[in-house]
Amino acid sequence: MGPDFSALNGTGIEQVIGALLTIVIIAAVASLVIAAIIWAIGTGTGNWQLAAKGRIGTLVALGTGAAAGAGVALMNWLIHLGSRM
Repeated sequence: MGPDFSALNGTGIEQVIGALLTIVIIAAVASLVIAAIIWAIGTGTGNWQLAAKGRIGTLVALGTGAAAGAGVALMNWLIHLGSRM
């Protein structure tokens, strides 16, 4: 299982999960870029509140990306476990 945009038609659970994973990873990367820009602007202008919000957003985006990666490993394990039963 892995990221796949062509599976949005719902042909199987593995394909749908792969398509959703693709969307989550793209959203996490976009959030990471936006939050990093906000963090840089806040730090550059001396606005500590904006810098703190950007830092929190960056950490949340990194956590989301890590959770999506862990979700791939978990789903592959569950699919393998289900095929043995």
